[in-house]
Amino acid sequence: MMNQREGEGVMTRSCRYLACLLAIVLVLPLVAACGAQTIGGAIDDATITARVKTALLNDPQVGATKINIDTSNGVVTMSGVVKSKAEETRAIQLARQVNGVRDVKSALQVPGS
Repeated sequence: MMNQREGEGVMTRSCRYLACLLAIVLVLPLVAACGAQTIGGAIDDATITARVKTALLNDPQVGATKINIDTSNGVVTMSGVVKSKAEETRAIQLARQVNGVRDVKSALQVPGS
């Protein structure tokens, strides 16, 4: 037979277990819904951005210093000014070759076009 103290210990453990379970059930959906991007995703996007910028800087056909790169969920958006349509095409081509890039969107502007 359990004495009163043992009964209180079992009850306390049961309450703690239930409280933890309730907290997990309530918090888990909130954590999943917070932001569309995980920390790993943000790091991957930053890595992709750096790799695209490096590829542009290393290519003599592209004036990379005037091109801005933004990456979200593997989708690279390029903006800024390029000298010609050929330079825009080359920049897009280089970005598409970077590992992890899912798509490339261009908001590049060609003066006089």
